[in-house]
Amino acid sequence: MDSPTASWEYGTDDQCRSHLEKARWPIGCLCPHCNGKRCCVVWHGAVKTFQCIGCRKQTTLTAGTIFHSTKTSSSVWFQAMYFLTQSKSNISTLELRRLLGVSHPCVWRIKHKPMQVMYEREASTRLAQRVEVDDASLGGELSGGKAGCG
Repeated sequence: MDSPTASWEYGTDDQCRSHLEKARWPIGCLCPHCNGKRCCVVWHGAVKTFQCIGCRKQTTLTAGTIFHSTKTSSSVWFQAMYFLTQSKSNISTLELRRLLGVSHPCVWRIKHKPMQVMYEREASTRLAQRVEVDDASLGGELSGGKAGCG
């Protein structure tokens, strides 16, 4: 499951935050309040905040994302997302806990936050036209059938 690309790009918290910043604001900081495109960086201890030059409101890199108010390091989140997306079948929380070396409540949160976000985003979407399924097992009770392979 180890990937040289994942460990090279996302090995440290700074690398993860840099990648998140580029993914969230590809052309630079965008104010969530007034959509202003000019921000300056203000440090509050170790927390990097972005202040809009137009409306002077501040936001953090993780505000409004699944990482908001998390105490878990960015590198642990990115490793967890890597393991969750690279596993062909679902990975258990116990296996993820062993791989990441964090507590069970932390792993449960890391695993279920992305699933909740995906559910909320897709809840209003209805499948239309042709739907294809690959590597799936459809099952259930067969009425009137024999037990076992019958």
